[in-house]
Amino acid sequence: MTVRHEQPVVVGQRPAEPGRGPAPAGAADQERSPAVTAAEITAILVQNCGLDAEAAAGAETASLTELGMDSLALLELQAVLADRYRVQIPEESGELSIPEVAELVARSGDADRPGHTENSVLIAAPFDLVWDLTNDVTGWTGLFTEYASVQVLQERGPTVRFRLTMVPDENGVVWSWVSERTPDRERREVHAQRVETGPFEYMRIHWRYAEVPGGTRMTWTQDFAMRPTAPVTTAQMTDRINANSRIQLDIIRDRIERIAAEHPTVPTAPVTPGATGGAGDE
Repeated sequence: MTVRHEQPVVVGQRPAEPGRGPAPAGAADQERSPAVTAAEITAILVQNCGLDAEAAAGAETASLTELGMDSLALLELQAVLADRYRVQIPEESGELSIPEVAELVARSGDADRPGHTENSVLIAAPFDLVWDLTNDVTGWTGLFTEYASVQVLQERGPTVRFRLTMVPDENGVVWSWVSERTPDRERREVHAQRVETGPFEYMRIHWRYAEVPGGTRMTWTQDFAMRPTAPVTTAQMTDRINANSRIQLDIIRDRIERIAAEHPTVPTAPVTPGATGGAGDE
């Protein structure tokens, strides 16, 4: 079994802002560049750079240079990509295959666009119970299916820093990182961020709670940016976070509702320092 710890963010690399999200609007409010496929790159090369379509069809792993693209053809490709996708590719792109060029364009298009997700769930339980259970980091392993252990590292007033360790993934790898959370019960919200950011340039999470007819609505908002060296694009990570958040929110809802049904008259205690946490620190 392999345990992988994510590296701490470099101080001064990007200033942290209050809350879980950057000041600008989320990615959902920004214009997204069109999807880029190998077929589209091939069409550009055929139409603008003189590529032999039949030769390209039989050599998917061949580099552009091996396909006969000279320096003038590569300059034309760079110009088209810059105009169409507003992306600059390096001069040494002749060593890349067509699928690799498509991936490079897709990643470059997402590089400066922050990721943003928002997911919520209605829990048929009183606010006090929902707050206390979801803000007790030591109890996360009983609320979530993805966390194997939680280790509290430091407490400063209402803020707690802790290490999260996930259950092994399908390859037997155990991921672990440090997060920090600050709950505000009066405002019914929690602000959190990853301290060890791993593939993220930053990851900030905002939890909101609202008493509504039928119970308590809990909402997770996540704002993040991927490092240029990350193994996935911003769009891919957005899809992953959305999918996982919905799964975990449903699990949390079911477990809290079961507790509320089994102990309907048990009063809840206020959250104490050291019991401040919440799910969703993906």
